[in-house]
Amino acid sequence: MEIKIEHLEKEYKNHFKALNDVNLTITDGMFGLLGPNGAGKSTLMRILVTLLKPSGGKVYVNGKELSENRKEVRSMLGYLPQDFRFFVKLKTWEFLDYAASMAGMTNKKERLKAVDEMLESVGLFDVRNRYANKLSGGMKRRLGIAQALIGDPKIIIVDEPTTGLDPEERIRFRNILSNLSQKEVIIILSTHIVGDISSTCNKMALLNEGSVHFEGGPEEFVRLADGHVFRTHVLADEMKNINERYPVVSSVPDEMGYEVELVADKLDGLKGEVITPNLEHAYVYFMEYMAKKEGATV
Repeated sequence: MEIKIEHLEKEYKNHFKALNDVNLTITDGMFGLLGPNGAGKSTLMRILVTLLKPSGGKVYVNGKELSENRKEVRSMLGYLPQDFRFFVKLKTWEFLDYAASMAGMTNKKERLKAVDEMLESVGLFDVRNRYANKLSGGMKRRLGIAQALIGDPKIIIVDEPTTGLDPEERIRFRNILSNLSQKEVIIILSTHIVGDISSTCNKMALLNEGSVHFEGGPEEFVRLADGHVFRTHVLADEMKNINERYPVVSSVPDEMGYEVELVADKLDGLKGEVITPNLEHAYVYFMEYMAKKEGATV
């Protein structure tokens, strides 16, 4: 499977340009689309699932132009939107059964078996007879994940999928996607949560203000912050000044003040040790320093 995005543009009626010359190639496996809220991620996802038409550019799925093959591409898709809704009067299993039938599963016996297996995998089997609108927030999100995965889609697109999930549920979701990524499928994970990318994806892109600023592996992205992540210790009354001078990634209080991890091009008069960056450090450094430089793209 391959999705090729060429010079994609999206401008809304108010002249707001949500996407600006986006070029990406996405192949089998887990692909992470990272970026802040408002970066254009949801707009891009909605174009890929044929809910929006671009203002310019092309999208190809296995060499076929998306706008000319919408029905065929839709039959390959599983989609979890950021704002997921479902029918109020359906029980949990009934909603998932409906989603499975819409995904093309016509054999009722096989479909019901697949529904129960999917409910088990997302931890909802015990509440299968509860009305969907009576589920907790985290359970509703898990049901959304289930409907995106039912029917064995070849392209799975999930937009901010772990919003509202507690840590245990987030790990469960990541494990489900990791298992699926071993098959010949494309999984696009759009998120502003860095941990979702670092735990699951071996390929990623960073979208900011409608443009792609980075495309490559997470390890490559992390290397951009080499030498720019510091650990220091400051007194309690110095913390406000540190927050004003530097992007602080973490601060842990202790008896003497705070142990602080921050990013910077250099420390100005502040003593600290250089530490090995992780993806969160790299993301903060990129957004606070590199992305603000005119034309910053790597």
